[in-house]
Amino acid sequence: TALAAQLSLSFTECPGTGSAQAGRAAACQGCPNQGLCAAGAAGPDPAEVAELRARLRAVRHTVLVLSGKGGVGKSTFSALLAHGLAADETKQVALLDIDICGPSIPKIMGLEGEQVHQSGSGWSPVYVEENLGVMSVGFLLSSPDDAVIWRGPKKNGLIKQFLRDVDWGEVDYLIVDTPPGTSDEHLSIVQYLSATRIDGVVIVTTPQEVSLQDVRKEINFCRKVKLPIIGVVENMSGFVCPKCKNESQIFPPTTGGAEKMCQNLSVSLLGKVPLDPQIGKSCDSGQSFLAEAPESPATLSYRNIIQRIQEYCEQHHLQEEKIM
Repeated sequence: TALAAQLSLSFTECPGTGSAQAGRAAACQGCPNQGLCAAGAAGPDPAEVAELRARLRAVRHTVLVLSGKGGVGKSTFSALLAHGLAADETKQVALLDIDICGPSIPKIMGLEGEQVHQSGSGWSPVYVEENLGVMSVGFLLSSPDDAVIWRGPKKNGLIKQFLRDVDWGEVDYLIVDTPPGTSDEHLSIVQYLSATRIDGVVIVTTPQEVSLQDVRKEINFCRKVKLPIIGVVENMSGFVCPKCKNESQIFPPTTGGAEKMCQNLSVSLLGKVPLDPQIGKSCDSGQSFLAEAPESPATLSYRNIIQRIQEYCEQHHLQEEKIM
């Protein structure tokens, strides 16, 4: 139908808010933000850009964690990435949770019930360790069961406030845990962080096609907004029975799993993390799985993935220094 054709064009050909064709391209017809884009109002305000740049000047590396579908273990991965990086006491790590409607980081990090405090220099993060600070909308709710029923602009405003008003101090790694999908929060964080620098994104998936289908969209989104992709992590990749040692595929990779997808799309596969029931238990109790199960195959896989992310960030930093 004509409507389907118009929607297909809009979805695939959006020029992006930073393009000279923003609001003017054929794909912009019917978009509710067409007027804003055409007027140049969809881009970042120069004063805001300067403010964000000043606040985030002391952040050395920024890594976004994305997933196309909910429930694939993205927040768990974000938390364990932060724990793994902070294992080096010489590194300062910050974990920012921008999943406004489903903030699970406070629970996973053992920080439920904590409150945000304000000082003269801004909001103070909640610290797990001296070198690991966390910020989440969960700290602003009176109860973990409270629902955040907000439209896009209010969510975007809070994300900007997190970046502008939180006093992280000197930070080696800023890890940003995002909600599933490719919507308001993702566009906002990319727009606001364009004032500084994003080292890249890590995309989390599970092996089955229903998850990979959404990850392909996520990869397309990253390429559209020019986000470097560090790589893909396949979570829940098989289960080894602790008694009989046989491996079972709980989520069968019917189309070849993340490995085949990464080959087809020329994206790095950072690693595969097997299922381990202790991961869920550690998250529920707010403990680091890496510390509670140091010999688990899942822990070994996590440590290898974290090392690869560190190496990527350092190489990316050196390349940028050469350009400058």
